[in-house]
Amino acid sequence: MTTAITAARPSFWARAGSWALRALRLELGIYAGIGRAIVRRPAIPAGAAGFSYHRPILTILVIFIVLSAVEIPIFDLIVHRWPVVRIVVLILGIWGLTWMVGYLCAMLVRPHVVGPDGIRARSGIEIDIPLSWADIASVEIARRVDEEKAPRITDEDGRATLALRIGNETNILILLERPTTVRLPGLAPKGGEHAVEGVRLWADDPKAFLRAVGTHI
Repeated sequence: MTTAITAARPSFWARAGSWALRALRLELGIYAGIGRAIVRRPAIPAGAAGFSYHRPILTILVIFIVLSAVEIPIFDLIVHRWPVVRIVVLILGIWGLTWMVGYLCAMLVRPHVVGPDGIRARSGIEIDIPLSWADIASVEIARRVDEEKAPRITDEDGRATLALRIGNETNILILLERPTTVRLPGLAPKGGEHAVEGVRLWADDPKAFLRAVGTHI
């Protein structure tokens, strides 16, 4: 059963502050992702192995990036008669393109990690869930396709399970020894701290992921 540790509904100002902080972190994460990609320094601790999860949505992201790049000169041509509008549109266009590139870079340089300390289950810029080997009961390949807009935390066979989906899919199931607290971006009920007993995620190479886990447990 899904359990939110912080159950009280936040006030408007709390939600506004949380949204502003998340926006700032996302923006910084975008540029950090671009920087790591340029210097080729993925966020993988020493002695650990990284496992990508971008393959199902790579084509879509590349298409959006190409379209964003093409739109900049097109809109600039349309509004070139109005200097103020032209500058605003140009800034927004460049910012949007940078954001899309940065998001892709962040996915590439922040993979799932399997190492001596355990597993780090990641998703994009905001989610980074550390799971120690002492907390992990089992890891298996178990592909699952969920419905559109399914809740991130669901009750599966009596276990509160966090799903880090890519294109509504997961293919790795991590069962935990006991309810373990994870922190999700934002405030309750969707965000904040939750106690979960399982984590599902997508790995582009689930067999390699499982082999890496097998060297530790």
